[in-house]
Amino acid sequence: MQTFENALMRLNRGALVLLLAAMAVIIFANVVLRYTTSESIEWAEEVARYLMVWLTFLGAGPVLRYGGHIAVENLQDALPPRAAVALRALIASMLFAFFGFMVWFGLLYVERAQYQMTPTTQISMSWVYAAIPVGGLLLALHLALVLRGYVGERRMAADDHFDANASASL
Repeated sequence: MQTFENALMRLNRGALVLLLAAMAVIIFANVVLRYTTSESIEWAEEVARYLMVWLTFLGAGPVLRYGGHIAVENLQDALPPRAAVALRALIASMLFAFFGFMVWFGLLYVERAQYQMTPTTQISMSWVYAAIPVGGLLLALHLALVLRGYVGERRMAADDHFDANASASL
């Protein structure tokens, strides 16, 4: 299981790095062209926007995994330990239900948008909307991998490259 988890994180991080790098190169090239030649790449803004959508949905899973999303923890801090575990189990159940909702309705969006084309690049909008179910699946997978530690001990994954608690103290 640890091998699968490590491979998932490498793939997820690699995809995030590639998306961010592509977005940065496209925007940088467009800015340079605009200021040096008074011309711009007509598809740059559209592609960068859709890359940002994918970046958001693919990046939500690792952020969830390391406890980086905003959370209100006062209630579970005030509860006795057994009640806090029950509350975290309820929260995890609600998250899984929401991620299932994301996948289900994301697939409906993909199906409904398959004939709608993007304005400049003329690719199917279903490619853009596919980020929703893919992101939902990744969120559910990342939550499943840290579920036992989160519910039982309020412990999230630890990683030298991403530590939500260390960044909060800056």
